[in-house]
Amino acid sequence: MGVTFTQLAYFLAVADVRSFTRAAESLGVAQPTLSRQLKALETDLGAALVDRGGREGPVLTPAGAALLPLARRMLADADSARTAVAEIVGLRSGRIRVGATPSLCIGVLADVLRVFHEQYPDVRLELAESGSQPLVRALARGELDVALVIVPPSGADAALHTTPVLRERLSVASPTSERAPSSRGSMSVRELARRPLVVPRKGYDVRETALQAFADAGVTPHFAVEGGEMDAVLRLVEAGTGVAVVPDLVFAGRPRLRRTVLTPPLFRTVALARRADLVPTHAMQAFRRTLLSFLAVLSAGDGFTGDVQVLRPAEE
Repeated sequence: MGVTFTQLAYFLAVADVRSFTRAAESLGVAQPTLSRQLKALETDLGAALVDRGGREGPVLTPAGAALLPLARRMLADADSARTAVAEIVGLRSGRIRVGATPSLCIGVLADVLRVFHEQYPDVRLELAESGSQPLVRALARGELDVALVIVPPSGADAALHTTPVLRERLSVASPTSERAPSSRGSMSVRELARRPLVVPRKGYDVRETALQAFADAGVTPHFAVEGGEMDAVLRLVEAGTGVAVVPDLVFAGRPRLRRTVLTPPLFRTVALARRADLVPTHAMQAFRRTLLSFLAVLSAGDGFTGDVQVLRPAEE
């Protein structure tokens, strides 16, 4: 993977404020994300760009000082190019209605929307957060333009054009304040059935997947709390109310949650979906490019917490 504009922007932020923490705050990203991407940039260029051991904060190495004016010019040229192209393809205005499941909003979409808004500030963004099944219905009714949805085991809806983008594992979340549910770091569905379970409301595919796994194993789960959105489920687990089956994406940035894998494993595929009978607008095409570019950057770095694989979609 070559040098990206995102990596150069992260490098410039560190160079300007001489602090990884303040640079990450100014960009609206987590500090580990910034550090990973800067390290990936140094690896790609074959030289250290920042001396991290300075008493007064990080300072540029000779290689970093040489890159600095080039990076500024490249980002300025890229911004000019985006503006020129946006004026041609009509992205100086417009609207895009995006849907996603709560776990994807937590784990991916917030950063993607930030990047998209920075690139196309005059395009109005509308976000709908719901379970995968309601999102598919909203796409069919024309209430959404695009949505990140879960591909069911039976396959995607024929009325939708889908681009698989992620494959992620479902794992058991438990509070780090309590003893691990298994000393092995893994547990079976039968073992999980003996634990109090927190499950989200109906309409969440992760709920249906978990319940089907219990049925396939011939066991009945013991519910501690049933219903609620993903944020509420995670908070209940952190508080020690019970455990939950959740996508691996949600573990990032939650030190109060412990991840225990299920055996045999449960996986799900995330796809970007739109109606197949409609020609995508320029804004929809731009959103797709932004999403895939963002995922490619993550894949080139340390990737995600847990078992999450970025898929490489074919060109539309």
